[in-house]
Amino acid sequence: PVTLTPATLEERLIEFGSAVCEELRRMPKDFVGAHLRRQLVRCATSPAANYAEARGAESRRDFVHKMQVSLKELRETLIWLRFAHRLGGQKVAIGRLAKECNELIAVFVQSINTVKGSTVRP
Repeated sequence: PVTLTPATLEERLIEFGSAVCEELRRMPKDFVGAHLRRQLVRCATSPAANYAEARGAESRRDFVHKMQVSLKELRETLIWLRFAHRLGGQKVAIGRLAKECNELIAVFVQSINTVKGSTVRP
């Protein structure tokens, strides 16, 4: 298995956010599509920036908090991807993005659990 270093996780988050943005360009241009684009562009790009902040955290508590913010944004992204899947997104592309989002969620849950020594639900 490939080791997921902090730098490779950050790059993966940037790639994920970029891929979501690229897919958003294909969404319908109607009111619903515009709403989905606005929501997704915010929450899908946020985890990379929040993770960068976590990497520079001043304490363990600060690190966990910033990781939890990234996790929250990933979970929100997954919900909006599910809406996009049902409301006009390209099914294969949206499915691929949702799979990656689920994998990133799992990485963040595991990382938070490791640092906290407790269990965060997926």
